[in-house]
Amino acid sequence: MSHSEDEVGRDVGSGGAPRYSRRLSDKILIAFHHACDQSDFEVAEELLRVLEMMLTRRPLTPDGTRRRNMESLVAAHERLWHLRHPDRDGF
Repeated sequence: MSHSEDEVGRDVGSGGAPRYSRRLSDKILIAFHHACDQSDFEVAEELLRVLEMMLTRRPLTPDGTRRRNMESLVAAHERLWHLRHPDRDGF
């Protein structure tokens, strides 16, 4: 696997076609946490907007992960709120 393929999260399968190792929503959530770790809250907020749009539109296939995805989205919103309001104890 070349370095550029690794950067975008692709593996090359036995047929030579790229095989994606993570869903796009997972990659956006990872980027959100990375932005939070770097205190880039504006980028984190935009990534959450994109993730929310992806997760709240009508699912194309019922895969049973919608609840887990929504829980991750809520947890991400909570993390960003706490990072932006470190002096407050709760909501």
